[in-house]
Amino acid sequence: MNSPRRTTLRITGDTPRRRGEDRGRQARAGITRAWQVYEELFATVAAGNARTLDVPALALRTVRATRAWAPELVAEMEGVAEGAGMPFWTIAALNARTEILAEAGAPRTGECSTLVLGGPRTTGGQCWDWHQELADAWHLQTVTGDAQGFAGITEHGILAKIGVNEAGVGVLFNILGHADDAATGVPVHLVARQVLGTAGSFAEAVGMLTGAPVSASTVITVVTADRAASVELAPAGSAVVAPDDRGRLVRTNHFLTQALAAGELRGRREPETYDRHRLLTERLLTHDDGLGTDAAEAAATSGPDASDGAAPGPDALDPDALAGLLTAHQDDGAEVCCHAPAEGRLGNRWATLATVAVDPAERRLMVHDGGPCSAGPETWTPLTAPRR
Repeated sequence: MNSPRRTTLRITGDTPRRRGEDRGRQARAGITRAWQVYEELFATVAAGNARTLDVPALALRTVRATRAWAPELVAEMEGVAEGAGMPFWTIAALNARTEILAEAGAPRTGECSTLVLGGPRTTGGQCWDWHQELADAWHLQTVTGDAQGFAGITEHGILAKIGVNEAGVGVLFNILGHADDAATGVPVHLVARQVLGTAGSFAEAVGMLTGAPVSASTVITVVTADRAASVELAPAGSAVVAPDDRGRLVRTNHFLTQALAAGELRGRREPETYDRHRLLTERLLTHDDGLGTDAAEAAATSGPDASDGAAPGPDALDPDALAGLLTAHQDDGAEVCCHAPAEGRLGNRWATLATVAVDPAERRLMVHDGGPCSAGPETWTPLTAPRR
């Protein structure tokens, strides 16, 4: 079963500020611990790259960009700071941790792999890989009071990350790297929060993402009951990547669109992202081909609404099937399921902290605390997006 330390925060409030205050009060101890690790991480990475960071100034620079794009997100962060009893800039820095680490020159080895399988019942999921020292710094959550209620996982003090909302809009998350990445725009975690809290459809989510003025790169994969696409975001612009003609979509940590790949940073530094992408593409193809003719014909004729409220069809990725596909280590040709070395220092001890499956038709996530190789039928925690 999931570790008893993993809590579910149920965030409520009829205004952004009140939702933030509720989050800050509930997660105060966790936010304090997370900030201590991030403060050390920022300094360690910057020093390793012979850089000096003014973290408060960088955080407040992203706040200015966010205020111009979605001021309610700033109000929510202000509420978190008040509820947690911390300076506002520290909460802003947590939400901009991707952007600040880009300024520090952080490598992103071993971070996140995503699979989506479209069809009558589009499903998907991912590994979330991050620093082992932050293994205690995340939680499950449900959030109500915004235009859309949503559920998901996130880090202490960060408004959102991976999740699904009551309209059945799911969000999966992979970091990318571009040569122009900096801490000047709207943080990518706040962009994900805005999608989860306000997008009522696939089109709304994609439109919101492509219009977001970000300054650090990521790919956010939008998954609804019958559609999916990943939106690559970078300082140089955005691009939408559709699944292949059989509904398969694999994302790791490099750009797939040619124009944005011209500024590729991550894949040049850590080409293992291509190995993970290649391995998972092959595995998903094998999974798809293994359906058999009868199953494929049934899926093709069932219609987009036929499985609503029912068990996933034969072409869907249920949590255990997802975990099987994602369970790959170095001996398999690529380290999708990441394990931290026993030795090492903060900044280079990566691990898969969570495995997440999303079923948008049910507005549901299934979360396993740890890597997919340790998942089993009894280890998944269900989360359903609440009605606002």
